[in-house]
Amino acid sequence: MTVQSRCMSLIEAVTNVALGYALAVVTQIVVFPWFGLHPSLGENLTIGALFTSISLLRSYALRRLFARCHHRSSLSRPEDQGP
Repeated sequence: MTVQSRCMSLIEAVTNVALGYALAVVTQIVVFPWFGLHPSLGENLTIGALFTSISLLRSYALRRLFARCHHRSSLSRPEDQGP
């Protein structure tokens, strides 16, 4: 298995966030009227940005939590300790 370069990881992350943001805004434009909500385009863009920011924070926190759990579990396994 090859390791992804930092540059490609950054490109992947930015692409993921940009597509997620666009999808969120389009979804809001389509779905909100079903519930009687009629925000302007600017309001939809702002709402999408808020949800995207929260999603980024959640994703980062979970990634760090899993990294910490993985680090702790690798420290507790004798086969990973070395001679």
